[in-house]
Amino acid sequence: MRIIDTKVLRGPNYWSIRRNKLIQMRVDLEDMEHIPTNKIPGFRQRIEKLIPTMYSHRCSEGVPGGFFHRVEEGTWMGHVIEHIALELQTLAGMDTGFGRTRGTGKPSEYFVVFSYIEEDAGVYAGKAAVKIAQALAEGTEYELAADIQNLREIREDTRLGPSTGSIVNEAVKRGIPFIRLNKESLVQLGYGVHQKRIRATIASTTSNIAVDIAGDKEETKNLLQAAEIPVPRGTIVRDEEELRDAIDRIDYPIVLKPIDGNHGKGATTNITDWQHAVKALGAAQVYNTSVICERFITGYDFRILVINHKFICAALRTPASVVGDGEHTIQWLIDETNKDPRRGFGHEKVLTQIKVDDFTHKMLSDLGYDLNTVLQKDELVLLKPTANLSTGGTSTDVTDEVHSGNIFMAERISKIIGLDICGIDIMAPNLKEPISENGGAVLEVNAAPGFRMHIEPIAGLPRNVSEPVINMLFPKGSSGRIPIIAVTGTNGKTTTTRLIAHICKSVGYKVGFTTSDGVYIQNHLMMRGDCTGPVSAQFVLKDPTVDFAVLECARGGILKSGLAFQNCDIAIVTNISADHIGLGGIQNLEQMARVKAVVPETVFPHGFAILNADDDLVYAMREGLSCNIALFSMDENNPRIKTHCEEGGFAAVFENGYVSIFKGTWKIRVHKVTDIPITYGGKAIHNIMNTLPAVLASYLYRHITIDDIKQALLTFVPSPTQTPGRLNLFRFKKFQLMLDFAHNPAGLTLLCDFLNKMDATQRVGIICGTGDRRDDDIKDLGRIAGKNFDEIIIRQDESLRGRTADEIINLLIEGINETKPTHLTVTVLPNEKEAIMHAYTNAKPGSLITLLADDVDASLDFVKKLKEEEDKA
Repeated sequence: MRIIDTKVLRGPNYWSIRRNKLIQMRVDLEDMEHIPTNKIPGFRQRIEKLIPTMYSHRCSEGVPGGFFHRVEEGTWMGHVIEHIALELQTLAGMDTGFGRTRGTGKPSEYFVVFSYIEEDAGVYAGKAAVKIAQALAEGTEYELAADIQNLREIREDTRLGPSTGSIVNEAVKRGIPFIRLNKESLVQLGYGVHQKRIRATIASTTSNIAVDIAGDKEETKNLLQAAEIPVPRGTIVRDEEELRDAIDRIDYPIVLKPIDGNHGKGATTNITDWQHAVKALGAAQVYNTSVICERFITGYDFRILVINHKFICAALRTPASVVGDGEHTIQWLIDETNKDPRRGFGHEKVLTQIKVDDFTHKMLSDLGYDLNTVLQKDELVLLKPTANLSTGGTSTDVTDEVHSGNIFMAERISKIIGLDICGIDIMAPNLKEPISENGGAVLEVNAAPGFRMHIEPIAGLPRNVSEPVINMLFPKGSSGRIPIIAVTGTNGKTTTTRLIAHICKSVGYKVGFTTSDGVYIQNHLMMRGDCTGPVSAQFVLKDPTVDFAVLECARGGILKSGLAFQNCDIAIVTNISADHIGLGGIQNLEQMARVKAVVPETVFPHGFAILNADDDLVYAMREGLSCNIALFSMDENNPRIKTHCEEGGFAAVFENGYVSIFKGTWKIRVHKVTDIPITYGGKAIHNIMNTLPAVLASYLYRHITIDDIKQALLTFVPSPTQTPGRLNLFRFKKFQLMLDFAHNPAGLTLLCDFLNKMDATQRVGIICGTGDRRDDDIKDLGRIAGKNFDEIIIRQDESLRGRTADEIINLLIEGINETKPTHLTVTVLPNEKEAIMHAYTNAKPGSLITLLADDVDASLDFVKKLKEEEDKA
């Protein structure tokens, strides 16, 4: 067995709209294709012994043990790989359970699809699952524990931390979208102009100067002291001489910590003699030569959290520790403590396992102990200098015990420092009394305070501390979203997208849009090439200047990665026809329609799916949609349109020479088609088709008026600037040249319908075939060209996509010969420029040359250069 390829899906996709995080592996079972599990002796026993927890997999039988029963009855190895990949992740602390295994249409090849929590871990789990399945089939030993530990480590390296993750989860609950901006903790919440950013628990609203002040412990202490906030007495030291002077002033016990330290790094507490003080100075100066020396305050370690300058909660923090039983060693006590089911690796559970490190050895050494020491019964020994949960500490919620005086003080501190998300560390006997009265003190003020201790305390009430962060960033009623109109289908997507973007721009929106020729931000081309996938869509959604997105969504991006957005406001499906069939496991038009249907399925319930009522496959997509439906048609007598509008629905229709909107039984005529530039006086039928959904989408957005739409239609002129590669007409002295991107039979048929309405003494077609299309699709291009051109020049694409040039040329010629008129001449030339020059040089007066361009930008540049040279002559 082998993995052919692996795709990571990150949004609504072909397999599931709701389950966005899926791994899709294409697996070749090879010889195992003919050997189901019940034909492999001992397979059931081996898999049950190796992974007994898979008993919980209900599989299609719907009961525990269902999967094992399927194995016993006989199932295929792809199905086994799917379940192993899911269980590996669950065993590593990433509980997930959705999977599908389906044939690709090729013998022994299967799509094995399963959900993931962290994508790198999901990819690893898929690879490991194939190895495990192979070992089980062969009856060889397999070390499962190593895979599980590797998955845990991958999870901890790649996951969002508990604080960042909790904020993101709260945003999702509020319907606010997010984009992870790097491999660390930088996250964008919301889209476009409404976006906010967080990095851990620092927000884009957090003052940079406040973070800087909080990072300088001495400056923080001085500001608080000047404001009559209780702080420990202390000073800055840089060498042993200054350290001795400081100790003489403040006396033992002391604390030494780097001036800009965090998470307890380099800090030593409760120092009581000179020898330990010198060692602690060295430990602190690893991080900074300037070290804070201050009086050690006895009491308990508390953390108060203030968000948006309002007190939220408080927690008592206890460092990792063990309590003696008079019988066992410290190491034994640590091991027993780590057996607590609430403790796990990293952040996978409420508590983190206690790891013995240099801090642990030092603290034990200071007491004259080591890991083999047997503690007396009930003797408490601390194993870490700080109470961080990430080092094995625990927290107890004490929010309801905090004195009003301490709440007032905490809120005041957040404003003194200027932090809108503020963690305040306090050492005091308790927080039930004002710390100014019980000898307590504020030790530190922290930017980016950890939330885990409040979200998952070992005792007391958990506190949803992420909610006030989201409420601060996105006040009530704000979703952080911008309008999204998504366009999909086989033909017409780019022109429809561009027209919608033009209409929106004309009424003042700052539009970002994606097309098959590039990404545009406010009409500035930012990226060239086919930009119809999720990366390009995210580029627009990340842009902080954009307040309206129009996104062309093609088949390739949906199959490769899924959509970049979870929901859109309006989705358009232009049509479904034969193109890219046989690629990506899509074998027929029905499956292609299922791919395109992903887009309308993401429309918000209050939004609209705009569907082509003249296309059976598109019209059928309305079934099961939870949003509003609107239709468009080239035929006002289409019974689907009549029924829909009689029921109060919206539609856009070509009727009586007009583009009209039907609003129930009312008719709103938008514009006469012959006056709309992109229709070339009504001759370009396909552009009438593209205009209908664009007009309807703009109207349904409701913030755009009919008058706005009318004006925008008149200013959207077919040209290399506004519609590059779509009906770009160049008028040379002796002939005309039309450049278009038509690249499939349906598109070429519509283009030829338009060309045949133009006056010409001779029609010359410069055509090519695409190597990754089916034989019949390539031959169809030849058949259509043979029917409609007087002369054909066949050129080669730069990318042959899996075929030889001769194969493609022969298929085109085969198609041409089936319909070839007697007068038709066919020329074969190696590249596009040579083909253009041949047509240019030999053009007869009054002829019309049609160039089917592949690289639109390069072709346009070359044709424009020819036109400029002719104009200068």
